[in-house]
Formats: sequence, C-alpha cells, structure tokens
Amino acid sequence: MPSSSHPQIAFWNRIARRYARDAIADLPGYEATLNRVRALLSAEQAVLEVACGTGSTALRLAAGTRRYLATDVSTEMIAIAREKQQAQPVATLQFEVADAVQPPAAGFDALLAFNALHLLPDLDMSLAAMLRALRPGGLFISKTPCIGEMSPWVGRLAIPLARWLGKAPPVLVFKAQDLVTRLEQQGLRVEAVERHGTRSKDFRVFIVARRP
Repeated sequence: MPSSSHPQIAFWNRIARRYARDAIADLPGYEATLNRVRALLSAEQAVLEVACGTGSTALRLAAGTRRYLATDVSTEMIAIAREKQQAQPVATLQFEVADAVQPPAAGFDALLAFNALHLLPDLDMSLAAMLRALRPGGLFISKTPCIGEMSPWVGRLAIPLARWLGKAPPVLVFKAQDLVTRLEQQGLRVEAVERHGTRSKDFRVFIVARRP
C-alpha cells in the first residue's frame, strides 16, 4: 500500500470491505504460492509481512512461524484482518497499522510483500527502506503483478482510466526482469524467479531473494 501521507490512502480505506469480499481469481495459483512460502519459513523465524491487506495470507502462514507481524497502512484493512483473526485465532500472529516503507521493527528472518511492490511510490527508495527490517541472511519473498508484461493498452489506457474513475490507485509499470535488477541493486541475491499461475499467461512474478 502507499505511504500513509499519500492521498491515495483514502482509496484503500474506501474499498477495504469490497476488497475483502472479492474472490481470489486463481485459487490454485494462490495455493501454490502459499505452499511454496510455507516451505521457506520455519517455526524458529520471525516474519514481517508488509501491505497485508485484509490478512488472508497472514492467517494461512502465521502458524508455521515463531512470530508473524502483518502490517498495512490502511486502518480499514487492518480492522478487517483483526475481525478475521477473532474468528480464526492464531497465537503467533499480530496485525498492526504501519507504512510498508517505515517498518515498525528490525531483525526479521523473512520479509514478505505480496501484490505490493507495484504500488510503492518510489520502488528503489521504498525497497531500501523496507529491507532495513531484514536481518543479514534473511529472505525477501515477493509476488508482484508486472504491468509491463501486459498488453500496452493496460498501462497506457485502462489503468489511467480506472484511476480517473476512482477505481484504481497509482501503479508502477515494470517487467519481471526490471524487478529482479532492482532487487539485485539493493544488494539482494536472487535465488528463485517463478510463476505460479494456472490460467493462460501469468503476469505475477514470485521472487525469493536473500540479504547477504
């Protein structure tokens, strides 16, 4: 999600309830991602998830960790996440309102960012700030829509139109290789680049990188 000072914060608060009701478009692909992430986490790890939205992924992953802090800048998203947690308690999970680029703590063993990196106000500066939360040797795990791999009309027409209608936030347009390069420029060692989608072409790239 964007910075708490960003005017689009109102957008996320406004759509939070509708967002929570939306069905996952590719459920098998989502489950594949969850299984892949579970295999990378362990019961000894402290995990930070940024831009957690309404908490569905955190609720699925937190039980396999020592501590799981899930954050989002939207107060409405976190309110919904906490409602879900009341119905489905997970002892190791905590939800907190926090900006993705202002981590509430440091020393995490894993940093997760799902469907978030294309929403950051400045990718390089935001990555540098986020990664301060990750300890040396820790994993950075992300899954990101790469708008630059879609039809050109999406970035040039569809998204601007949706933004004008108030139905979309600002987004960054890049391809998977661009994102890999940006991560490497932050000093991360990229260990895996995967696609988990099960429907036609998958524009969401799953990346595992390690901080040396």
